[in-house]
Amino acid sequence: MRLKLILSVFALFTSLTFSQNIKSPSEFLGYELGTAFSRHHQVVDYFQHVADELPDQVSLQQYGQTYERRPLYVAFVSSEENMKRIEEIRMNNLRSAGILEGNSDTNDIAIVWLSYNVHGNEASSIEASMLTIYKLLTEKQEWLKNTVVIIDPCINPDGRDRYANWYNETASQPYDINAESSEHNEPWPGGRPNHYLFDLNRDWAWASQIESASRLTVYNKWLPHIHVDFHEQGMNNPYYFAPAAEPYHEIITDWQRDFQDQIGKNHAKYFDKNGWLFFTKERFDLFYPSYGDTYPTYMGAIGMTYEQAGHSRGGLAVLNDEGIILTLKDRILHHTTTGLSTVEISSANAEKLNSEFSKFFNTSGLKYKSYVMQGETDKIEALRSLLDKHEIKYGKTNAGRVTGYNYQAYTQGSMNVSENNIVVSTDQPKGKMVKVLFEPNGKLSDSLTYDITAWSLPYAYGLETIASTSLINGSTYNAENNVNQANTNAAAYMSDWKSMEDARFLAELINSGFKVRFTDKPLKTAGKSFDRGSLIIYRGDNKKKDDFDSKLVEIGNRYNRELNAVSTGYSASGPDFGSPDVKLVNPHKIAMLSGEGTSPYSYGALWHFFEQQLHYP
Repeated sequence: MRLKLILSVFALFTSLTFSQNIKSPSEFLGYELGTAFSRHHQVVDYFQHVADELPDQVSLQQYGQTYERRPLYVAFVSSEENMKRIEEIRMNNLRSAGILEGNSDTNDIAIVWLSYNVHGNEASSIEASMLTIYKLLTEKQEWLKNTVVIIDPCINPDGRDRYANWYNETASQPYDINAESSEHNEPWPGGRPNHYLFDLNRDWAWASQIESASRLTVYNKWLPHIHVDFHEQGMNNPYYFAPAAEPYHEIITDWQRDFQDQIGKNHAKYFDKNGWLFFTKERFDLFYPSYGDTYPTYMGAIGMTYEQAGHSRGGLAVLNDEGIILTLKDRILHHTTTGLSTVEISSANAEKLNSEFSKFFNTSGLKYKSYVMQGETDKIEALRSLLDKHEIKYGKTNAGRVTGYNYQAYTQGSMNVSENNIVVSTDQPKGKMVKVLFEPNGKLSDSLTYDITAWSLPYAYGLETIASTSLINGSTYNAENNVNQANTNAAAYMSDWKSMEDARFLAELINSGFKVRFTDKPLKTAGKSFDRGSLIIYRGDNKKKDDFDSKLVEIGNRYNRELNAVSTGYSASGPDFGSPDVKLVNPHKIAMLSGEGTSPYSYGALWHFFEQQLHYP
């Protein structure tokens, strides 16, 4: 016993000695934290410094990069003992959720994930991430004995640097507290969104942006017990933290509700001691699944939003409507306090967090067991792509008939299914997320909500759907790919026009120098009927393309389009290829208006559509 005590004291002394080698954020940056907005690369450099100085306790992992090629990192922080078996802890947690097969060992390690700066101009949180990791390692080693803390210092580096660069260029010296001054009035488009001006805090479930999709790959490898999304709100609002406001989605467990309350009371202890105002249970609900609090909640975590006063008008210091000067230093301190308080109470409740996390993944009580869908192949492929990002399982149905709630009829009904239909079951570890994403109507406990209330995937993807109370097993879903062959005797190749994928195919043809026609009326040729809008790639229009057949087939196979070789421009019915109703697609130059007076989100959506989805021009 005496030897164990001596060894424990020695280990603690050693860890404290090494942690003293870590520079504080202010020492490392060369300026006092809170007197300037740090650029993203400076924050990354600081986290690398910490990882270099304490490699036995900190691991820095790059999980992606932004559209502007800024790196995306998470830092894993824990005790030396835990870091030696960090992979074992991760896998054991996934076994506890049923994601991996096998029984989980008794686990009393809490996993806490802290996410900062999803909105680039809510700028104090990335600064707080540096102070938080510093204090964890220099002052709070005891908590790390049974806690793994995962820190994402900046979810949105592009938006962050857009704001930081603007402010650092604009601000007075040392600063102007007048809220009407230029440094408190950020120009269009603002630093809130990412490169393509998307709101990343509405993109967790849809993963339309590279930052979101990259983050999901590492998030789903861990599935933390606690997730905090750090934000800022208007400069006149006191700090907000859990518990959340109603409505709560019905899938949220009593434990998830209760622990939010426990966390809030722990935060309140520190805020009351310092005389800091705060509020809870108002404004920020837990319903729409694509936030940084709800998505983790539906994946078994205690998901929370913390909101500090400031936002883009905060600057380094601003005079609010109550005559109080709010400083960046204040904002950093508040976020650091709630971050540390979160780790503290998680450490104190590590065993309970683990046991309740495991219980969350019991899906036996869900009403609908299976969602069966049919529709255009491209729409099903788009849905499959989304499910793959979330690592949600699905299968291919057998031919037959299913009964249940019919999404198109809005009542009970039935549907004939073929072997090409897709079925998604709630009888899987992520079954509760399946329910949330696929349910026809979410139940609202309060009609006053913060944001979106409808998102059902069958409607969003335009698929005929039956929600069945029976478990319908599906076989492995293997996509069928078209393998086109060149036909040098063909007068033309025709391709259907049915989905967005056809538009991408057309854009690629135009970008590759092909001239393409389309039929304005239905026609029949080569034994097949083609609807209005079908594409015609005519050999005579492309005489200068020596690689006409090979290049066309290569593009068609890449986009999984069926190319129908046609021997003549003489149609069996409908317009011939030289008809006025068969028209040449004229590539257009497209102008989009931007700047003050336009919506950054609308502009960004169009910009992203052309560049990342359509790939045109």
